[in-house]
Amino acid sequence: MAKVYDIPSTDLIVKLAERLKKDKKIEPPDWVAYVKTGSHVEKIPQNRDWWYIRCASLVRKVYLHGPIGTSDLRSMYGGRKRIGYNLDHHRDAGGSIIRKALQQLESAGYLTKKKGGRLMSDEGMKKIDRLATEIFKEIHTIPNLQRYA
Repeated sequence: MAKVYDIPSTDLIVKLAERLKKDKKIEPPDWVAYVKTGSHVEKIPQNRDWWYIRCASLVRKVYLHGPIGTSDLRSMYGGRKRIGYNLDHHRDAGGSIIRKALQQLESAGYLTKKKGGRLMSDEGMKKIDRLATEIFKEIHTIPNLQRYA
């Protein structure tokens, strides 16, 4: 059985975002169409499904680094902000986006809340490992090997 470590992150995030889009418990808030993802970003996200992609990415981060808190995730999703002619400074990502996404993922059964932060639930771990196994089988079939050549 393949794990998240065995497959490319982009493949996992895209497939998981498609599954989360079908889940009724993961619903983007009303303000998603107007908000930037942090103070370091100039524009709103161009992809209309960015909420599901961010949720899928958060599931992967919690799987790899959990238990992890909101402040650590804010710094991971942050970036550099240009301050005039001076050197760039790091800015954290918006906390509300991460918090709301984590709360929705908890209600969907992917994550649980512990004292040290969020952690993958047993049910969520099974779902992600099954998805990783499916992706691993897709990648390692003979016709799809040309994709990485």
